[in-house]
Amino acid sequence: MTSQGPHRTDRTTTPRRTVLALGTAAAATPLLGGAPAQAHAHSAARHASTTELDELGISELRRLMADGQLDAERLTRHYLDRIERVDPLLHAVIEVNPDALREARRLDAEGDRRRPLHGMPILLKDLVETADRMHTTAGSLALRGLRPAADATVAARLRAAGAVILGKTNLSEWAGGMSLTHHAGWSARGGQTRNPYKLDRSPNESSSGSAVAAAAGLCVAAIGTETNGSIIDPASANCVVGVKPTVGLVGRGGVIPGVPSQDSVGPIARTVRDAAILLGVLVGVDDRDGASRGHFHRDYTRFLDSDGLRGARIGVPRTVYFGYSHHADDIAERAIATLREAGATVVDPADIPTAEQLEDLPSSMVVQAYEIKRALNGYLAGAPGDHPRSLAELIAFNREHADRELRYVRQDGLEAVQRLDFSEREYREALATNHRLSRAEGIDAVLRRYRLDALVMPTTGPPAKIDLIRGDSYGGGASTPAALAGYPAVSVPAGFAFGLPVGLTFMGTAWSEPVLLRLAHAYEQAGRVRRPPTYRPADVGF
Repeated sequence: MTSQGPHRTDRTTTPRRTVLALGTAAAATPLLGGAPAQAHAHSAARHASTTELDELGISELRRLMADGQLDAERLTRHYLDRIERVDPLLHAVIEVNPDALREARRLDAEGDRRRPLHGMPILLKDLVETADRMHTTAGSLALRGLRPAADATVAARLRAAGAVILGKTNLSEWAGGMSLTHHAGWSARGGQTRNPYKLDRSPNESSSGSAVAAAAGLCVAAIGTETNGSIIDPASANCVVGVKPTVGLVGRGGVIPGVPSQDSVGPIARTVRDAAILLGVLVGVDDRDGASRGHFHRDYTRFLDSDGLRGARIGVPRTVYFGYSHHADDIAERAIATLREAGATVVDPADIPTAEQLEDLPSSMVVQAYEIKRALNGYLAGAPGDHPRSLAELIAFNREHADRELRYVRQDGLEAVQRLDFSEREYREALATNHRLSRAEGIDAVLRRYRLDALVMPTTGPPAKIDLIRGDSYGGGASTPAALAGYPAVSVPAGFAFGLPVGLTFMGTAWSEPVLLRLAHAYEQAGRVRRPPTYRPADVGF
């Protein structure tokens, strides 16, 4: 399926490094490269040059609105125009909200600019339900036409805060859980999302569309989800900030599930401040989410401090999380030097005792298989409309539509989940093992031993080339400990290798978002790394 521009209602994914992952590209999506793609790239790059609005954050935009220089309708038109001109190159937006301008006009007519996101156009990953004329499909043709009766909790909170829901973003189909092969940012409905820094490079992991859209200025900010790396990895690859909250901090009611013991919903933005503003809107107790807890703050910006690294104790876990990419290592070393210069005490090394066990953990496979099967069966059975009602029916649908759903990927991830059968006792024991090794004997153990505020490590290496036939390569990354523990992590731009972004992850214990955001903001201010995308075509350089 090819891109159609922003006024279409259809243009038409779980964790990556999970042993069982849940992803695909539109049947008509061209392979990267070739003269037409290069010409398109140069044309789009000209139109994608930064304007006076593209890199402004929420606070700056709100000041313009307060001064009467900007309103919600103009800002929404600005992003719709950028989607129309730039996104055919990127395939980041799977669907535009046909009512976005009407929502913006309503907000302008109300005249109440006190709400924290008044008039701010936000994109949602296509796992987040909205009660409007948009679909919610996880990138799958099987759910095309699904229009939920109610907003997801996070969508409702964004609207209540004054946001304009601009549309839905592309993703790795079924959040990466369709295939055991890594096809980041590919879905049958949306095609292949491309990295705006170099168009033949992977956008990394299932929240790829959200990260690319934020990086390319297609929205003020976006919402992603993570089970294992799906927020922080695309944030790293696209030079933006990604916040993966503690499981239970942000309610997941109305979000298509993957592995519920690990699933998080979080903000992706161009700055830590914008991510903190969004997080304050998203948090709160959710009656639709049994994991929802009350450990939240309404305003996370109050923890931000440009001098927030002074006196902090930060550990560097080198075993597993360094050594897989010398480019990522070099960038991380420079970042660590910046932390020291900004007043932090760096404990190096400060290894997670269980790091090697966590990377290849049999209990992780048990938890994923058990939870994905039950979560998807429950969701499909209860979702409105004419579509597969179970995982078995979904697998059958994909086989019947193999020319589009299985053109580039197998559904061996879904089939493995369907085939494997574990008892509740086996599952409970596996989940306890995951939590013990990642929490008490893992992240909490190293934090306690060295009296640390947080850990830092490269988020992942520079983005690899997109390979629709064999799957993208993946070298390593930081996400697994926080994923299995259900703990928070924040990825911040740290540097570039031959123009390809690499992020730095700050990781901590449960509910430590205030500390992580303070440290990440201080590092961001000291490093000043982020720069807008270059939209380099496939044949240019490294």
